[in-house]
Amino acid sequence: MIELEAFFGSDGPLAKVIKGYKPRAAQIEMALAIAESIDLKKDLIAEAGTGTGKTFAYLIPAILSGKKSIISTGTKNLQDQLFFNDLPVIRQAVTVPFVAALLKGRSNYLCTFRLDNSLNSALGFSKEDASALTKIQSWAKRTQSGDIAEMPDVSEANPVWPLATSTADNCLGVDCPDYEQCFLVKARKKAQESDILVVNHHLLCADWSIREIGFGELLPDAELVVIDEAHQLADTASNFLGISFGARQLDDLAKDALVEYFKDATDMPDLRTACEELDLQIKAARLAFGLELKKGDWQDIENNQAICEALAVLGQKLKFLQDQLDLASVKTKTLEGCFKRAQELNEQFKLIMQDHDGKWIRWYETHKKTFTLSRTPLDIASEFRAFMKLHPATWIFTSATLSVANKFDHFSRSLGLTEPSCQSWESPFDYANQSLFYHPKGLPQPSTPNFTERIVEFALPVLEASKGRAFFLFTSYRALNQAAELLAGKMPYPLLVQGTRPKGLLLEEFKQAGNAVLLGTSSFWEGVDVRGDALSCVIIDKLPFASPGDPVLKARLASMERQGRNAFFEHQIPAAAISLRQGVGRLIRDVDDKGVLMVCDPRLLKRSYGQIFLDSVPPMRRTRDIEDVKAFFFKMRIRDEITCS
Repeated sequence: MIELEAFFGSDGPLAKVIKGYKPRAAQIEMALAIAESIDLKKDLIAEAGTGTGKTFAYLIPAILSGKKSIISTGTKNLQDQLFFNDLPVIRQAVTVPFVAALLKGRSNYLCTFRLDNSLNSALGFSKEDASALTKIQSWAKRTQSGDIAEMPDVSEANPVWPLATSTADNCLGVDCPDYEQCFLVKARKKAQESDILVVNHHLLCADWSIREIGFGELLPDAELVVIDEAHQLADTASNFLGISFGARQLDDLAKDALVEYFKDATDMPDLRTACEELDLQIKAARLAFGLELKKGDWQDIENNQAICEALAVLGQKLKFLQDQLDLASVKTKTLEGCFKRAQELNEQFKLIMQDHDGKWIRWYETHKKTFTLSRTPLDIASEFRAFMKLHPATWIFTSATLSVANKFDHFSRSLGLTEPSCQSWESPFDYANQSLFYHPKGLPQPSTPNFTERIVEFALPVLEASKGRAFFLFTSYRALNQAAELLAGKMPYPLLVQGTRPKGLLLEEFKQAGNAVLLGTSSFWEGVDVRGDALSCVIIDKLPFASPGDPVLKARLASMERQGRNAFFEHQIPAAAISLRQGVGRLIRDVDDKGVLMVCDPRLLKRSYGQIFLDSVPPMRRTRDIEDVKAFFFKMRIRDEITCS
């Protein structure tokens, strides 16, 4: 412990490799607590406020312990930051040798077999797709890792990537002619040999559900599992424990089977017919759901004869294709793989359509051209508890937002953690002097028809005082789009709207502009780091309660009510409080940051539960007077002018 404390000291190894390094008491305390948990093999919930330095606080004890560790982050971007930025710095400071590896899901790695197959397809491509595939082909000759995040000329969001990457369904495994050169296989081999393995929650949960053959071998070897951004884990796990049967999967199967027909099975015309008929029925089934994009209860399907009939025919067309692929599977390994995919999809389809045991929530979602049918577990807590018992490592759960009003009950219950050790370290930032919480008088109720119009009126004087430099965060796309229309032409500042350009590009534009107003929804509430004066104001339209119409949430709340529990206070309020804390966390990211938080929901003061939200945000100075906001920003400008001079 003394060695670890010295490591973080003002004359320690970190100070020698990080310019301007200053010890942080909370970081040292957190590192010591994690080291103790590792020594005692005791699980720990560790909440660390923004600016604590939690990444180093868990990485360094993990490395110094010498134990095989898995670090799971919330997103791929955080994975890359940890692996390419943080670990190299620590490597310079520690004397203990360690091998680190980065592992992502298979769709993040180039598949040379599928790329070649696509380039030689008889189906042809659009001009844009052909150009993108040519660029990928050129990059394929240079890349060492095959990680598509390295490819600068073709965006990760480009719809052409499925033609050059694999899925668990279409991967040929050891039968692939490119198996020895497979980038995914190489990445998994490095993962097996590493001391520190960096994954993300999606991949961790894939291991849990053993959805991807081969990766399920990783966790049993781990002695330490650190879950960063742990507040996201329950939702991610819920998705992986269920089944999602999508029109896109069927469409990919039909296209892949048709490619193989033209290559090796033109003597089987019924195979081509089966592919084309399935493709047509996918479109017919999508139309049966109607034009509206929505997420709905299974009861909507059962009460709609047109949808029921369309799905019944879809099942018949899938079975017809499965039968034809069964006959063709003796021709090539690829056709055999298509047959196995059809089999698995057919089984998934039956499981979802015929489920009646009450342990699952069935629901659907429509997209622009496709739809998904899903089966999600009603409760994951018991499942996760069993999962942890199967893998008796030390588990560390950490995030800046795990507690609600200083209690960890909600997080513990969501994962079935019984009597966990819980510790919390507050942010080192001086919120009382660095920030101001503005909650104006006279706000309309969220149920008011013109709510968004009214809060935009309240927000305009704040945006004028801040000179732009703001995030305006919304709980729905509808409100965001309405606000975008209302604000257009009303301000002399650049207006950036989520959905008009990729998220990364919008953020870069926001930082470069220095006085922009960015309108965003859930994806901008967390995982976004803008330091300095470019972001000096965060405005939140409503307390972020999840949509009561969400079929999964509705079913879980109903189940809690049947058990005699108060679902609103036990689940909805804590979940919303954590989401609010995430949104608030965008404002102050550094010791020199200053800014104003504005929350436009009168329920903060007019509902009994409002105090729970107020107790969950940092200790900011509060006001209901716009003049205080103007004075705050005036002082900021004076400070900046003095600094510049």
